[in-house]
Amino acid sequence: MNPQEFVARHPNLYHMAEQGSWESIREHGLLSTSALLDRFEIAGPERQVIESAHRPVSTKLNHPHFGVAIVRDQKPMSESKLRSCLIGMEPQEWYELLNRRVFFWPTIERLVGLLSARAYRNSPHVVIEVDTSILLEQRLNQTTLSRINSGSTFYNPVPRGKETFLPLSEYPQAWWRARRLGEVAVDYGIPNVANMVASVEEWVGSSKLQTVWQR
Repeated sequence: MNPQEFVARHPNLYHMAEQGSWESIREHGLLSTSALLDRFEIAGPERQVIESAHRPVSTKLNHPHFGVAIVRDQKPMSESKLRSCLIGMEPQEWYELLNRRVFFWPTIERLVGLLSARAYRNSPHVVIEVDTSILLEQRLNQTTLSRINSGSTFYNPVPRGKETFLPLSEYPQAWWRARRLGEVAVDYGIPNVANMVASVEEWVGSSKLQTVWQR
């Protein structure tokens, strides 16, 4: 699959973020957990708990210059089920692999599925819609695809490991033809994400409340 095929099918991608986070993202970029920890100068045991282990709840980071950031929880992940489906990796390695990535849903239906999940349906969230063509123009070499929802093991702990995230050029045609695409991931972060954003909306569950920002 080439970038043009991908853009034709998925002209926009969707990222779910904490309510009130847009202005910080607009200024500093859309950063992975690892990138945030670097930015906020978090090290040692405090960093290990956030980056290398399961996060049952969201974590607040504070910095004298950058202010406050929220690292989202990993509620859809069960470590016991993760251990049962990991191939050639330990859970710590999997958490660190995920935490180096910024994730997007390839369809609005998948986005709404997460927004409507029991853990999130009653809380407002920000949805950042990104222009796929601009993202791939600037970050193609850092972009990978996953057939599954890599951060969920509750309902269907599909096998996963180092080969879960594949570049567009290596994504199997059989999966592409069958529309088997769970998520899009960008390594480390997207500092200039504001240049790619088409709109920012506030949602609760499956309902859009308002448009926060629009190009």
